[in-house]
Amino acid sequence: MEKKKSTRKRSVQKAEQPAAQVPFITEFDQYLFGQGVHYEIYKKMGAHAAEKDGEKGVYFAVWAPNAKSVCLTGDFNGWDPEATPMERLEPLGIYEIFVPGMQEGDLYKYAVTGQEGKTVLKSDPYGFSAELRPGTASKVASIDGFKWADTRWMEALKTFQFKKEPMAIYELHPGSWKKHEPKDEDDPGYYNFRELAPELVAYLKKMGYTHVELIGVAEHPFDGSWGYQVTGYYAPTSRYGTPKDFMYFVNYLHKNKIGVILDWVPAHFPRDEHGLANFDGYPLYEYGDPKKGEHPDWGTKIFDYGRNEIKNFLIANALYWLTEYHVDGLRIDAVASMLYLDYGKQDGQWIANQYGENKNLEAIEFFRHLNSIVHQRRPGAVMIAEESTAWPQVTGSPVDGGLGFDLKWNMGWMNDFLEYQKCDPYFRKYNHNKMTFSMTYAYSENYVLVISHDEVVHLKGSMIEKMPGNEDQKFANLKAAYAFMLGHPGKKLLFMGQEFGQRREWSEARELDWDCLKDPRHQGLSEFVSQLLTLYRKYPALYAMDDTWDGFQWINANDGDRSIFSFVRYSPSKRNNLLFVVNFTPVDRPDYRVGVPKKKRYTKILSTNAPEIGGAGDTTPEIYKSEKSECDGQPFSFEYPLPAYGVAVFKF
Repeated sequence: MEKKKSTRKRSVQKAEQPAAQVPFITEFDQYLFGQGVHYEIYKKMGAHAAEKDGEKGVYFAVWAPNAKSVCLTGDFNGWDPEATPMERLEPLGIYEIFVPGMQEGDLYKYAVTGQEGKTVLKSDPYGFSAELRPGTASKVASIDGFKWADTRWMEALKTFQFKKEPMAIYELHPGSWKKHEPKDEDDPGYYNFRELAPELVAYLKKMGYTHVELIGVAEHPFDGSWGYQVTGYYAPTSRYGTPKDFMYFVNYLHKNKIGVILDWVPAHFPRDEHGLANFDGYPLYEYGDPKKGEHPDWGTKIFDYGRNEIKNFLIANALYWLTEYHVDGLRIDAVASMLYLDYGKQDGQWIANQYGENKNLEAIEFFRHLNSIVHQRRPGAVMIAEESTAWPQVTGSPVDGGLGFDLKWNMGWMNDFLEYQKCDPYFRKYNHNKMTFSMTYAYSENYVLVISHDEVVHLKGSMIEKMPGNEDQKFANLKAAYAFMLGHPGKKLLFMGQEFGQRREWSEARELDWDCLKDPRHQGLSEFVSQLLTLYRKYPALYAMDDTWDGFQWINANDGDRSIFSFVRYSPSKRNNLLFVVNFTPVDRPDYRVGVPKKKRYTKILSTNAPEIGGAGDTTPEIYKSEKSECDGQPFSFEYPLPAYGVAVFKF
């Protein structure tokens, strides 16, 4: 059959013409897109229900400048890749078409023919929905019409000051937190977002978390990528429902005063044929030179941060999640891989910048643009960088040469902290500085202390299994570790399952091991984490001065021989300041004396000896009066019998 081909190149619709019911791409749209500043380009590109000349249907638009032709194919035309040619708009090479009779739920793809004549079926880069994997077609969907009920939350977010507010983040993979019993061997047992919302909210409120951070919400073909190899940047994955199901989820959490953060992946994308790779027969979304456009270790493509249309695609996508889905923040994955041209590459596998350096100048500018426009358009939204190196000013202002992020994952603290925890207690005295070194740079950036999913996979062991000693010692040690983490400056993040001491490493293929909670030790750990988070939210000393030395004071950072750490967290009002004492050995210290800065009454508000968290029972007094007796370099002190792996927190 002779291929049907559009020979007419429609002149671009002028912006001043009468408004059409079809959202045609205008000349002004093309100009903004070409400049990289069309921040709502997703309202024009992709698939949109529309009406033309009295007929209802769907309007489609896709950018494919190097293509010889593009046709629309799907259920509506029997998946004939030649039957429905699209019209090309100049000068950018956007293809468009209005198809009467198509409606929400219809599947489609673009049949993109390159200059060499090869036709590939591509999913819609701007598609709002997709069919469930292993299918790869896009699905016509509407994101309009949802009745939001979170106005009060969204208004409050405009003035949210993350530096002064508590942020206790629960990192969650929606598909494996809990699962239904599968109906058959092909049923993954996923909770729909509408089902997940009430169960998750009840749990988060019981535990005391302020935010949830979601892994793998954007559409991705392979479960085992955990959502970090995205093919549908504008499509909430169909694993858990429709776009409006996800809106319901966010709305429900907001009504219960819980923030929602999304993992966002602008660093790379997979090679899958239906995705963004070689989209129009040539590298388009990725850099053309493989030395710049490919991650050899990951087998993925790297976005071309120097091309305006690609920057527009990504920045508009960030704003899309923050505005259309009311998300409260984005955690940007693999920032270091974007900043360094030689990241994960050997000599000869990368190209230096114009100054002969390994910095990706285009990615640097992209981050400054991204963070500046997000803060302008979505005040209060929190932008978080997973940046694993010592790159300066990640959370610095772009005006001062920074990247403009609000928070940065503290990977250095995490690595040192976990290495210390894995040590046999006898050898901890030789590794004491691993727990104190982070305070030498704690205020160089705005940090989040993280124990993420990456630390409990790939034979690294779960948190409870990292701990040394017998069973009881493992639990006591982990409680001490979590208490130290709570007291250390920085916002907090803990991956799901680690709050109750899940034994097995995490797997996306199964739900968490909730049966662990039948064991009193696991239940005690869970209750202890809940107590920690309750303290965290109650006392501003633990969060309101995370960015200044005025909020922290070592009492004794050098007690390596006994592996005991003591420090104070101060509140802005200097009321309800908190003294922490943490013992990281299985040795009782019945005659322990701690130095304190003031002659005050010190009221014990947390102890790991409490029976409800698995302790042996606490018979020590609640209130201690300091006396003028120098200790730990402080003018006052008091005695407290510190048990093995004991933790005590006092307010004064």
